[in-house]
Amino acid sequence: MALHKGAGDGRRLSVSPFLGVTDPLGAMELAPPVHRLADGPVAADTAYQLVHDELMLDGSARLNLATFVTTSMEVQATRLMTECLDKNMIDKDEYPQTAELERRCVAILADLWHAPDPDAAVGCSTTGSSEACMLAGMALKHRWMRRNAERYAAGARPNLVMGVNVQVCWEKFCTFWEVEARTAPMEGERFHLGPEQAVALCDEDTIGVVGILGSTFDGSYEPIAEICAALDELQERTGLDIPVHVDGASGGMVAPFLDPELVWDFRLPRVASINTSGHKYGLVYPGVGWALWRNKESLPEELVFRVDYLGGEMPTFALNFSRPGAQVAAQYYVFLRLGREGFKAVQGACRDVAGYLAEEIGKLGCFRLLTRGDQLPVFAFTTAEGTPFDVFDVSRRLRERGWQVPAYTFPADRQDLSVLRVVCRNGFSRDLADLLLADLNRLLPELRRQPVPLKELGVPVSEGFHH
Repeated sequence: MALHKGAGDGRRLSVSPFLGVTDPLGAMELAPPVHRLADGPVAADTAYQLVHDELMLDGSARLNLATFVTTSMEVQATRLMTECLDKNMIDKDEYPQTAELERRCVAILADLWHAPDPDAAVGCSTTGSSEACMLAGMALKHRWMRRNAERYAAGARPNLVMGVNVQVCWEKFCTFWEVEARTAPMEGERFHLGPEQAVALCDEDTIGVVGILGSTFDGSYEPIAEICAALDELQERTGLDIPVHVDGASGGMVAPFLDPELVWDFRLPRVASINTSGHKYGLVYPGVGWALWRNKESLPEELVFRVDYLGGEMPTFALNFSRPGAQVAAQYYVFLRLGREGFKAVQGACRDVAGYLAEEIGKLGCFRLLTRGDQLPVFAFTTAEGTPFDVFDVSRRLRERGWQVPAYTFPADRQDLSVLRVVCRNGFSRDLADLLLADLNRLLPELRRQPVPLKELGVPVSEGFHH
């Protein structure tokens, strides 16, 4: 969550006289303070309108091509979520059917991700992939601690291997739980972790390797099977048995339907755990995620707590405690609503739009594609050599038309490369893609008339990167 500081500028909200139905002057005199509680209450309709009006300044969710998070659901799903907002997920005894829907979702994902025995796989819902990654990382660390109890007690420091392209939650995990983050930098046209880079960073203190099924930087899949094979060879050579966690925040809900031949999941014996975001390509409003482990042995028992459930006990594993059951109910609704063929159709439509949009942008002649949206429905592109504008100029001008297309610089060792990234989600149609292309074509003549990129003229650059 973002950190904020309080403000004491004394500003007050302006209240329209028409919000005072029988007493317009009284409504105008309300003027509640912005940064302090008012002395008394205001009418519900007045409070609603004041907040509603301010929120109009937010960008349009449908035109936000930066976020991976779901921005539209069916009205039936919205109604179902509204009915469940007051249900506390953790209270299994009071809301046993919500707990049952969570259990069913875990079973569905275990089957979808080819767990050797779906009935033996264990998992839970979370508030999103960030919490799911924290839980998976904790399990990796505790498994390592068990195997290396004496060395850990003597001061050995555990480490986690990953590419520099991982989501920031992995950096948080390493900081919060005192694990050394070993990150492989980018190199040339390799924008994510490769098998050679992973093995080179591993040693006896490595708790695991994180593979990303769908990098947020460019939408590409990391080669999970090749990474596992390289670690198999490392074990044969050195005896080091290093597990893999797959961060499938986005790809975990895309690859099973569009790339069924791709082996990345529990079919690989070295994969110990997988997470995904239900609120990304799982097609549910924020925030719900899922964490699954291959079997009970992959999740150390000391991390599991037990709560009352129908007169018995239910094991739980989470960082959060109280949270609404709405998103879990919505996830089960989506699974029930779509089935395999429905998911294939929805995700396929997203990939089709991404491929079409990438191809058309590539034809413009002033951009170079890094990816083409043929893995995640996401692609990244940069400006061609000799272009008098840069990606930040393009992002700034598109925002004038309401489009949110993030521009950002890649991390080590490709800080020389800045790109635009487009995320095609359910609801971003071919028609909207054509409107984006039309606006881009409308802006290009002006951009081409620039002498140099605006940052070279001292205009501040605003980078945007959204996971």
